[in-house]
Amino acid sequence: MNHFGNKNRVFQFLKLCHHHQQQWQRSIVKVRLKWVKNRSLDHIIDKETDLKAACLLKDAVKRSSAGFLTAKSVADWQKLLGLTVPVLRFLRRYPSLFEEFPHPRWPSLPCFRLTDTAKLLDSLEEEIHQSHENDAVERLSKVLMMMRTKTAPLHALQPLKWDLGLSDCFEKTLIPKFPEQFQLVKYPNGLSGLKVSQWREDLAVSALQKMNECRESKRGKAALVFPMRFPRGYGSQKKVRSWMEEFEKLPYISPYADCSKIDPESDLMEKRVVGVLHEFLSLSIHKKTKRNYLRSLREELSLPHKFTRIFTRYPGIFYLSLKCKTITVTLREAYQSGKLVDPHPLARHRDKFYHVMRTGLLYRAKGALVEEADPHGHGGEDSEEVESSDELCENEVSDSENE
Repeated sequence: MNHFGNKNRVFQFLKLCHHHQQQWQRSIVKVRLKWVKNRSLDHIIDKETDLKAACLLKDAVKRSSAGFLTAKSVADWQKLLGLTVPVLRFLRRYPSLFEEFPHPRWPSLPCFRLTDTAKLLDSLEEEIHQSHENDAVERLSKVLMMMRTKTAPLHALQPLKWDLGLSDCFEKTLIPKFPEQFQLVKYPNGLSGLKVSQWREDLAVSALQKMNECRESKRGKAALVFPMRFPRGYGSQKKVRSWMEEFEKLPYISPYADCSKIDPESDLMEKRVVGVLHEFLSLSIHKKTKRNYLRSLREELSLPHKFTRIFTRYPGIFYLSLKCKTITVTLREAYQSGKLVDPHPLARHRDKFYHVMRTGLLYRAKGALVEEADPHGHGGEDSEEVESSDELCENEVSDSENE
């Protein structure tokens, strides 16, 4: 009798746990938040789309054996560079960086080389890459350590070199310097991959865990929680508060821990996915990246097929933007009043690069770049509510997710 009584109590306990699990899931499904447009973050994405394109074109000129690019050679690069205007028009827009001249053999063919200003900016960028080489190694190591096989396809890492602060030809310049840390491998299909050779326990600590350590040292032991910056008015909504409190109560799974034993349909796995995306964005220089870049690493990161829903479901952590005809996700906590809270030296240099793009001014006497007010600047966290649910936002991206 005793045995059956204990067995019955265990069954009731498991049933109760299952009931609570279902209750939490239902509360998430019921909370449908409106997508809120953030003008400040959209402006940053707009600005840095041009900035990134200019830097990639600068690197392409450097790689060219002729020392210049022709209008014909870059004609098909518009989509690759993420531009909304033809590449030729873009190059002509920034004469402070790109000098136009006629081709030596075909005068009607426009060509572009780097200006002295662009060359100086490039040399300053190289100095930053060299002085922060160890930082780049750690950043890349952490990304690979999050992968299921500790390996990532090289073609999936190439588009991320801007976001991760890696030099232009990092696989040729950076990787060979650290054979004890990285290893180039071949997949069965013949494609190249990059593997982290050495697991470093000191690197297997997420940005959220480090943030929590700082809180503990200042205020005593505290729960490990994700910083939340909801769009205006959301944080005070009772249903949202209740939902987030339940979410934060779930155990935090490190993005560097093995997740193979976790039920992929469980709430715990969803929180683990939030943690992985939070950590990946934390490792990026500008705390943002394109959704497609993450999609190319989806299986290695053990992300669900329709992982974009995570961004729209947790608007206090992520901001999803449809600016510049692409889908970009940003870490909300990383920005304050339209600026990075803790900018990397490379991010500071890119800001100077952008000012030169806009103004073309260089104060040579002191070797410092003039920083003028951005003519398109947006001051604060100006948000505009768009009368649409996150369901609508998901519909915008669902077609590409189902590809």
